[in-house]
Amino acid sequence: MHPIIEIKDMYKIYNPGENEVRALNGVSLTVNQGEFVAIIGHSGSGKSTFMNMLGCLDVPTEGTYLLNGQDVSDMTDDEQSEIRNREIGFIFQSFNLIQSLTALENVELPLIYRGLGATQRREMALAALERVGIAHRKGHKPSELSGGQQQRVAVARALAAAPPVILADEPTGNLDTKSTKDVLAIIKELHQAGNTVVLITHDDDVARQAQRIVRITDGRIESDEINPLYSAV
Repeated sequence: MHPIIEIKDMYKIYNPGENEVRALNGVSLTVNQGEFVAIIGHSGSGKSTFMNMLGCLDVPTEGTYLLNGQDVSDMTDDEQSEIRNREIGFIFQSFNLIQSLTALENVELPLIYRGLGATQRREMALAALERVGIAHRKGHKPSELSGGQQQRVAVARALAAAPPVILADEPTGNLDTKSTKDVLAIIKELHQAGNTVVLITHDDDVARQAQRIVRITDGRIESDEINPLYSAV
């Protein structure tokens, strides 16, 4: 296994000076290819800022970030957009599906940005929907799907182009107990299939589903431990 995420001495400082806020305060983290890592922290801990860095949605004040061997620490917005589309599959708490598109069309969307032809992207999108057990609802729009079904579509969208990293930001935050269990089972299956998964959460029960648990407090990594209770099934 080789490192796919390498973060060294990362700082994110807002309002530098007397009233500065160090949302990230010297964070270093390495995630190897094929790992399933949960990053857990309470509100104000810095985990959301950290998620933005991991997802190339923001740049640090100081420090370096190598994503799949590429230094993304000081990329322009356009460069970040390109690398996000190529290297990261996002799963969001709010699903972020486009309401006017069907499930299949939502999954196809990032593949369009990749420049893939219509036939190829349709095949890849359908395969992703089948992988998460929602292909039978491919023609339905988000308003016609339950929360759990919408998140399955979002998972399919994240994995359709086989990105090196799946970044799941509070993926069960808007789901009931059964849907939470189902979606976490799918994410665990993705890991077992060889995907690198980084899960951001505030919930200890959700974090315990991961192979490795990183706890962040006040912008620093408080602990980084292998989960002895992790089970592949």
